[in-house]
Amino acid sequence: MASGTQDWQKLGRAKLESIYNSIPEQWQSSQLPDTEEQRDVTGGYTHQFLSQEEIDITEAVASTIIQKTSSGQWSAEAVTRAFCHRASLAHQLTACLHEVLFDAAIQEAKKLDEYYSKHQKPVGPLHGLPVSLKDQFHVKGAETTMGYIGWIGTFQGKKGTGKENVFESEMVKELRDLGAILYCKTSVPHTLMTGETVNNIIGYTWNPKNRNLSCGGSSGGEGALIGIGGSPVGFGTDIGGSIRIPAAFNGLYGLRPSHGRLPYEGMANSMDGQNSVLSVVGPLSNSIRTVQLLVKSLLSRQPWLHDPLVHDMPWREDTATIPQDRNLSFAVLRHDGAVSLHPPVKRAMDTVVSALEKQGHKIIDWAPPSHALGLDILMKAWTYDNGADTHAAFDLSGEPPAPQVGNTFGGNQKPEPPENAIHIMNNNIAQREYQKEYLEYWNSTADATGTGEPVDAVIMPVAPFAAARPNSYVYYGYTSIINVLDYTACAFPVTTVQKSIDRVDSSFNPVSDLDKSVMSTYDPEIYDGAHVGLQLVGRRLQEEKVVAMTEYVAGLLNKQSVKTH
Repeated sequence: MASGTQDWQKLGRAKLESIYNSIPEQWQSSQLPDTEEQRDVTGGYTHQFLSQEEIDITEAVASTIIQKTSSGQWSAEAVTRAFCHRASLAHQLTACLHEVLFDAAIQEAKKLDEYYSKHQKPVGPLHGLPVSLKDQFHVKGAETTMGYIGWIGTFQGKKGTGKENVFESEMVKELRDLGAILYCKTSVPHTLMTGETVNNIIGYTWNPKNRNLSCGGSSGGEGALIGIGGSPVGFGTDIGGSIRIPAAFNGLYGLRPSHGRLPYEGMANSMDGQNSVLSVVGPLSNSIRTVQLLVKSLLSRQPWLHDPLVHDMPWREDTATIPQDRNLSFAVLRHDGAVSLHPPVKRAMDTVVSALEKQGHKIIDWAPPSHALGLDILMKAWTYDNGADTHAAFDLSGEPPAPQVGNTFGGNQKPEPPENAIHIMNNNIAQREYQKEYLEYWNSTADATGTGEPVDAVIMPVAPFAAARPNSYVYYGYTSIINVLDYTACAFPVTTVQKSIDRVDSSFNPVSDLDKSVMSTYDPEIYDGAHVGLQLVGRRLQEEKVVAMTEYVAGLLNKQSVKTH
């Protein structure tokens, strides 16, 4: 353990400075505005720092980038440099990067260009596509701190392992083989167990659309970076909403696949060995087609041959389309019995329901088994070790946990002894029984849909709010319940907060003190302009169907938006 406060703070400052100093000097700026001066730093604001070529490149979707790099219209080097520049701006405006890999990325891009020049064909289906990674992925030439000061200069907190700066996660190898360019690793909250991104290295990662608010977590750096246009696609992880939350907060699409669909092998994690509710890895992007492209490409590598927990399940094209012989049916969850929705999120739900009903699709209310019971199972799983893993990581440097994670894992207090095997077994039984009850409820909706089939999907909030205000994310029920069930879910953007429309509801009647507390954080002036997203939930291992339905819903929303402008 470090000897005191000065030591861990010194280490944290040195790491923060090293991140900044890794940004080329010509891309560094001391003249960037504070939040009061410039709340929204996305889109047009960022353009003033970029060339027209850089704007064209960084605002192209992945398929366009790949088409141009695979045909010689754009060089992989030019594409990589453009995204490195915009990622540099993103970090200086939001604090979203943990590791800067620009030099290595540019060298890799040059190799791809040389390959194309020689062979007149791409290396793979992701040829020259920049991909950002959450700081759980191990990448050669970079550290993985996961926000812990005690992990600086180590391999997951251990020294002398021989893996430092050379070991790579399985998905990293597969992305390289597909032709992707890996150029940065993004910020996370230490422990990974909060919907705000905060640690003692980079501080707080802000939402680029509205810098009064959180970018989400724990894949928050990914959300902020992609949201500002500094990445066309990135990968995060999700054990309680950590892909869907930053996707929704930043106006993106974010897929939480079921466990075993994509390779997690060789990634850093918290509470490794807790196998009741497992973390999963998935993509975030500003395009649902890009989400599909990345999943489909990774599955083409047969990851089950290298990760023993991945199912032998290639991309299933037959389930990746919307049924044409019948209308769809959707269930809608507007309130989970615990926490009410802020006015903008309620409006987003109404918007989606209206768009679906206009197309003749059946909408029913979702009244499933108690979510409170499911969330109790989840919390027990998260605390099997009563915080031993996270406390051990903090003890390496003596740093304190951020308030956002302290409540879950005991703050600075010494952790209680871990739970025994009987406790864990009983919780696993309770989870299995809960999953069965929920499954049968879903089946029973066939009696209400009018299609003769159970509902195709459920439309739900991601959070009660458009985004969390700092130190105010206290309820995760709308996302975490999906992790208990291991369902496939995809976050998608719907609208933005409009203070003239999304006024405080004077008739609000809270169902509990928690409900009252969450609603009290809503202020139309503070939230104005923020993204509002929801999630579409399918059954287990329905990634193809969920992506297809999300694309369909997004298409309806886009048509509706065009008609109203």
